[in-house]
Amino acid sequence: LFLIVHTGCYIEYHKLVKKTAAIHTSTAKVLYDLFGLAYMTISFFAITHLASAHWASVLGTTQYYVLPMLVIVSIWINDTMAYVVGSFIGKTPLSTWSPKKTWEGTLGGIILSAGLISLVANLIWNANYEVFVIALVCAIGGTIGDLAESRLKRLANVKDSGSFMPGHGGFLDRFDSILFAAPMVWLVCYFLYK
Repeated sequence: LFLIVHTGCYIEYHKLVKKTAAIHTSTAKVLYDLFGLAYMTISFFAITHLASAHWASVLGTTQYYVLPMLVIVSIWINDTMAYVVGSFIGKTPLSTWSPKKTWEGTLGGIILSAGLISLVANLIWNANYEVFVIALVCAIGGTIGDLAESRLKRLANVKDSGSFMPGHGGFLDRFDSILFAAPMVWLVCYFLYK
């Protein structure tokens, strides 16, 4: 499943790079394509490596799928809470790349995502503080990934990266946050909990 998603993301990334007016030379396009391929590949290996017994033991569980699911659910909660908080109290724009995102929504999403994930994890399996750290990294990394993809779409002058899911955009629109958050979580786990 991750391989299908990452392949779809790369194809849409490649199409966006071809549409980007700021990239003039064929050498630059090749370099952008190589960067995209490395970006998708690193993310793919990070999320699949997080599904191992070693990383599950860091969280105090024996279920290998917990960490990849924690990444995905943290990002979904962050996106949802950022939208809700931003809709109610958002006033300060976060970036010109994504004008509907606000600082208030972003911070609210990060805080609520890390807090809710920690609360639920403590209720389910008496999780340790690592869950909070990982949820926090997911929320921050997911937001950065979303902004990076928004910037690429602005450069290509398109609203959606593709049309895989009508009304929701393409693969890259749906999974931009995971592409950035998964390697960040892997790095945090590797350096803090190896």
